[in-house]
Amino acid sequence: MKLSDAAARKAKPEAKAYKMADGGGMYLEVMPTGSKYWRLKYRFGGKEKRLAFGVYPDVSLAQARERRGDARKLLANDIDPGIVKQAQKATKLELAENSFEVIAREWFVRHTPNWKENHSSKIIARLEKDVFPWIGARPIAEIAAPALLATMRRIEARGALETAHRALACCGQIFRYAVSTGRAERDPTGDLRGSLPPVKRDKHFAAITEPKKVGELMRDIDGYQGSYIVKSAFKLSPLLFVRPGELRKMEWKDLNLDAAEWCYFITKTETQHIVPLARQAVEVLREIQPLTGRGKYVFHGERDHDRPMSDNAIRSALRRMGWANDEMTPHGFRAMASTILDNMGYKQEWLERQLAHEEPNKVKAAYKRDAWRMYLPERTAMMQAWADYLDKLKAGAVVIPLRA
Repeated sequence: MKLSDAAARKAKPEAKAYKMADGGGMYLEVMPTGSKYWRLKYRFGGKEKRLAFGVYPDVSLAQARERRGDARKLLANDIDPGIVKQAQKATKLELAENSFEVIAREWFVRHTPNWKENHSSKIIARLEKDVFPWIGARPIAEIAAPALLATMRRIEARGALETAHRALACCGQIFRYAVSTGRAERDPTGDLRGSLPPVKRDKHFAAITEPKKVGELMRDIDGYQGSYIVKSAFKLSPLLFVRPGELRKMEWKDLNLDAAEWCYFITKTETQHIVPLARQAVEVLREIQPLTGRGKYVFHGERDHDRPMSDNAIRSALRRMGWANDEMTPHGFRAMASTILDNMGYKQEWLERQLAHEEPNKVKAAYKRDAWRMYLPERTAMMQAWADYLDKLKAGAVVIPLRA
């Protein structure tokens, strides 16, 4: 006699477990605790075996019968349904271990020691809020570009376009980590290039000007763990506050370390320029000279020594240390120095000359052919005072800017 759903529902626990048969080898086993389990008794290879179908009522009578039918079909084809179930379980476990979220958290743990705490907290929060709920449980190898784009579109839809770009870049790093560890074949983020509209940025470059924050940045630069060439350029960025492109293209032929001067031609303004080098700047350059001094560029590329370093090297270094693009940029070192030096009382014309700003009056500029050497003694003293000031901020001193 077949089992009814009402009988299964009303079955009461007894002192010992008992079975309620449904036919075809399937029965409901009622435990003394009141739990009820679907089982299938079958023979394979001359041995009696049992297969679990789940717990009643989570698995209904109809569902249990459907699973019995599937098992019987396997047996009819000389396949052990118990072995098939084990293989399916192992596959599910493997997929779970290779889910996007599991691999993302593994990637995060490996990189966290190299990040500032506020940066790492933003990364994991962004993943947990905007990415994991949609694709976190999916096997990373099965996530294609359309599913990833749909996730980014949800972020964009709430007006957080820059967050969408950052989340996509973060996902790209996770996919590449999965590829390198053999758990994915490719990074689909490359297929989404141009799919998100660009972020419209303010024409002004972000810069920090609060002395305490400047000191924190200087300590971060001092502790940077990346390439020595990048670190050296990074150290000079606040000391010289020239345009980022001018710094990365610095050539040894333009430097006179004994005279502590850097003279070069600025293509942007089509003028000659001279940068007095503070003692600290000369030290940085002398330290890197044995490494790159035989070549053209002070900061040559990692792979191609005949080309300057990447224009994104300093920006990437800032990001790695947790300084967001809306906090500080490579170009922001100019604004940082200009603002603080102005507050310290240095004359505006000295600052304008040191920043190599273009003379708006072209007629006036034509008569200033030697303008690049104007205020040189004053600028030399200012650059040394600026370097000393940065050292004090880095050391954590409470420095009050004084009028020059």
